[in-house]
Amino acid sequence: MSDTRRRVKVYTLNEDRQWDDRGTGHVSSTYVERLKGMSLLVRAESDGSLLLESKINPNTAYQKQQDTLIVWSEAENYDLALSFQEKAGCDEIWEKICQVQGKDPSVEVTQDLIDESEEERFEEMPETSHLIDLPTCELNKLEEIADLVTSVLSSPIRREKLALALENEGYIKKLLQLFQVCENLENTEGLHHLYEIIRGILFLNKATLFEVMFSDECIMDVVGCLEYDPALAQPKRHREFLTKTAKFKEVIPITDSELRQKIHQTYRVQYIQDIILPTPSVFEENFLSTLTSFIFFNKVEIVSMLQEDEKFLSEVFAQLTDEATDDDKRRELVNFFKEFCAFSQTLQPQNRDAFFKTLAKLGILPALEIIMGMDDLQVRSAATDIFSYLVEFSPSMVREFVMQEAQQSDDDILLINVVIEQMICDTDPELGGAVQLMGLLRTLIDPENMLATANKTEKSEFLNFFYNHCMHVLTAPLLANTSEDKCEKDAVVGSNKSNTVCPDNYQTAQLLALILELLTFCVEHHTYHIKNYIMNKDLLRRVLVLMNSKHTFLALCALRFMRRIIGLKDEFYNRYITKGNLFEPVINALLDNGTRYNLLNSAVIELFEFIRVEDIKSLTAHIVENFYKALESIEYVQTFKGLKTKYEQEKDRQNQKLNSVPSILRSNRFRRDARALEEDEEMWFNEDEEEEGEAVVPPIEKSKQEDDFPDSYEKFMETKKAKESEDKENLPKRTSAGGFKFTFSHSASAANGANSTNSKSVAAQTSPASSNGSSSKNTNLTTTVTAAKQGSLVGLVDYPDDEEEEEEEETSPRKRPRLGS
Repeated sequence: MSDTRRRVKVYTLNEDRQWDDRGTGHVSSTYVERLKGMSLLVRAESDGSLLLESKINPNTAYQKQQDTLIVWSEAENYDLALSFQEKAGCDEIWEKICQVQGKDPSVEVTQDLIDESEEERFEEMPETSHLIDLPTCELNKLEEIADLVTSVLSSPIRREKLALALENEGYIKKLLQLFQVCENLENTEGLHHLYEIIRGILFLNKATLFEVMFSDECIMDVVGCLEYDPALAQPKRHREFLTKTAKFKEVIPITDSELRQKIHQTYRVQYIQDIILPTPSVFEENFLSTLTSFIFFNKVEIVSMLQEDEKFLSEVFAQLTDEATDDDKRRELVNFFKEFCAFSQTLQPQNRDAFFKTLAKLGILPALEIIMGMDDLQVRSAATDIFSYLVEFSPSMVREFVMQEAQQSDDDILLINVVIEQMICDTDPELGGAVQLMGLLRTLIDPENMLATANKTEKSEFLNFFYNHCMHVLTAPLLANTSEDKCEKDAVVGSNKSNTVCPDNYQTAQLLALILELLTFCVEHHTYHIKNYIMNKDLLRRVLVLMNSKHTFLALCALRFMRRIIGLKDEFYNRYITKGNLFEPVINALLDNGTRYNLLNSAVIELFEFIRVEDIKSLTAHIVENFYKALESIEYVQTFKGLKTKYEQEKDRQNQKLNSVPSILRSNRFRRDARALEEDEEMWFNEDEEEEGEAVVPPIEKSKQEDDFPDSYEKFMETKKAKESEDKENLPKRTSAGGFKFTFSHSASAANGANSTNSKSVAAQTSPASSNGSSSKNTNLTTTVTAAKQGSLVGLVDYPDDEEEEEEEETSPRKRPRLGS
């Protein structure tokens, strides 16, 4: 037996009917000699003292509530409750109690809820008085009737007897006739008594009485009685609201009179429960359980009757999608459907399945597609609610419809694109609708709820579809707000940040934050689809432009996006980040934030701390080599010093490796995986470099070669022979500015980790970093960034002492110049 299973809190009910916590301990059921019977013992977990010792009495009514509560009464005014930490423990003790009382553990209550004293009283009463005698239904007896009704509520047996008496004598109708008399005479005292009587009868919780009270001839008088609450100075005008203000709209005439009557009745009873009756306290909750059930079953009946009437539903759909339907009519039709779907939530799972399948067969999705694109805000909002019911019910059904539709339609009118456009164009300043739609989109693109069958995989099919047809619509606002012309000033690293890239518009910032949240979700769940998209669109560079936003929440969203990417520890992404110098906007934001201790500061530091703790070598080397001078002044955390230490340790390790083997074998630094070439074949790589006395290149991008080298050994040997004929002029030469000048060939999509035949020559000029840490801009290096157009921005930044470039020249066999001997 585990401790937590039997861990309980002991509660007692005080005079104010509030539960007092008596302490936490562990419960057990054992035979106690003193009490002569099986008892419940609770010992305190703090000191082992006895919190509770209670004999399981064969006649005590024990109640199990909410799977983890057992409640009972020890004496007339002494109620106890055990609240279990775990359901399993509650079940065990419940079985013990049921065993003692000879009951089946499946029951929720072990005895009828009656006071013992009361039980004895009833046993003594002669058989003839099994019903309560009701006073005659007259004006001067109303006070006596009210007292009787309120007095029985505390006793389940007397409640039953009163209900039977009311039913047998047709008493309720007589009371309602008295109500009309009182109202005509303006007899306020009598009306107040009638309020107490009718409210008490509702609390008897009997379905047979409800049938009478909520019938067409009685319900308005019942509502009338409930207007005269003695606590109110003036009676409420509920009947006036129900008859004059609340209008029953028939979008399509309902011919079935029984159905019409059910709809009216349900609306009015719901009104009584929600508006007229006060919110029940914890102890009154069960008093109205039958009323809740009454409404529930009415709704089930209404949905079933409407669903069976296919002619009615077909007519609704026809009018909904008909262009000739006027706006008011369409608004009412959509609202009808919204309420219809809300009612359907009361159905049992199998009936709900049938309901949504009926709607799908009738064409709910194409109809939604039309109405979601309409100008009327109310119609769009209701359509969104209906769409959310459908997505919640079956995301697969919606996905299947969209993919079939894609084969016949343009991208613009696809249902998902209509949804995305509604999200983008939400006019609400707080973007309430957009947030709801974003949640629905996330459900649709979540691989967790996608099905995989033997002959097809929904995940790959749908994600291929989504990235081909919809992703460009989703990212359009993001790309538009971070476009190249807006970024030009920011592309030069050392420039003054005079333009705030993100529009000041709070609504636009909110929208971009939502889009980023969805993209972050994609990074976590979609692996290669989103990876290809980010690489091809250079999306991370565009997102990081938002680090300049004056809206901190948006800058944090951009940072979170990058953090998720780095969190994957994927070398493809790492190479993309280092090649594009994408840490720069993050470091700029950290330095611009200055000494302020806020969420942005903590989030940026956490990003670098993650890289340090996880020891991501390629990123560590890139950060230390390019940004350490700017960051070394930050000493309130040890993160950056720790990164430097890791970097130096790795460098020492590499040097030791190289020094521990003969120079002829040192080529191991290029390939350390299972496909490493033979040592004597690889020695060609660095024999010339050794003779020139060049510094050893740290193996920052150890997996770069895995991707760029031709897979087959033969291709490699051919390439090697071709390169041997080249001369050694391509070594870096020191420029007069004191930096290095590199001339090398570079693939336009190298930042994306892809091979490309369309290569360009890029010249980058760098100057040494300023050691002045006062300004983020002074600490950065001025570079010229050449960006490839057509959406693929390639940023190349070269730094002094950056030996990585040399390795980069060597890594692409097709373009690598031969180093001199």
